[in-house]
Amino acid sequence: MKPAPFVYHAPRELQEALDLLAEHGHEGKVLAGGQSLVPVLNMRLAAPAHLVDINRLPDLDRVEVTDELVRVGALVRHADLLADDAAHEAQPLLRQALEHVAHPVIRNRGTVVGSLAHADPSGEMPAILAITDGAVQLRSGDGGREVPWHEFFVAPMESAVAPEELAVGATFGRFPAGTRTAFTETARRHGDYAVAGTALALRVEDGRATLARASYVSVTEVPSVLDLLPVLEGHDLAGGTADDALLEAVGTAVAGFVDPGDDIHATTDYRRHLAVVQTRRLLADLLGGPTVSPVGRKERNR
Repeated sequence: MKPAPFVYHAPRELQEALDLLAEHGHEGKVLAGGQSLVPVLNMRLAAPAHLVDINRLPDLDRVEVTDELVRVGALVRHADLLADDAAHEAQPLLRQALEHVAHPVIRNRGTVVGSLAHADPSGEMPAILAITDGAVQLRSGDGGREVPWHEFFVAPMESAVAPEELAVGATFGRFPAGTRTAFTETARRHGDYAVAGTALALRVEDGRATLARASYVSVTEVPSVLDLLPVLEGHDLAGGTADDALLEAVGTAVAGFVDPGDDIHATTDYRRHLAVVQTRRLLADLLGGPTVSPVGRKERNR
């Protein structure tokens, strides 16, 4: 199929783009990478009367690293951020997750902020925004605002971006020094959406966990963060291993936290099982102990 007819706009200044969005409201859609939007248009799941292409806007293709965060502009491609060594050093989860995003052709064109605005719970980047306590920066003709991750994702495939607003960037927080991170996912084929995916951040000081956070792909309606610190508190982790009792407690916490759906790719129970095993495996890996048995060929953490 082909898209329904629309009017194409190619503004060259941010204010021009904002004026167009204000004028056309719900009848307008923003085109950045188009890797999510174009298939939706082709299948006529959306039929906007106006398409606002922001690829000619200046200064939106930058990655900035500060002591506290990594800031990503609206035109930064997945491949650009994946290759950015400074961003990787500041927040390793960005590269760890981006390696799993679709295929190189899609990563070369798709944008990080566009993926966030699409708000697909099966996408990797929304989960990373959540676990890093990130936020999305929005602009309109009336000014700008920053929306924290827990307010940005309203529902599956629905974000807090208003019709007259443009998502101009996103920030991903940095963890304290000494934090170890990992990401893994299981998919039917490499490049497919994950049946389940897990991101984990862990910091241990003097044998005690001081930070333990997990977020998930494809097993929650909207990105959510599970605080595992209450589960790990009181356990001596100085030996770099997690005993069976601790892993069982972690698994119980995960099973009660995720709420996966049922579809043609996997049952609810199977997705929940994957989330449990992935979290336990990543925890054991980050502690330096023996790993839990792998659950899929696409799983990996770096």
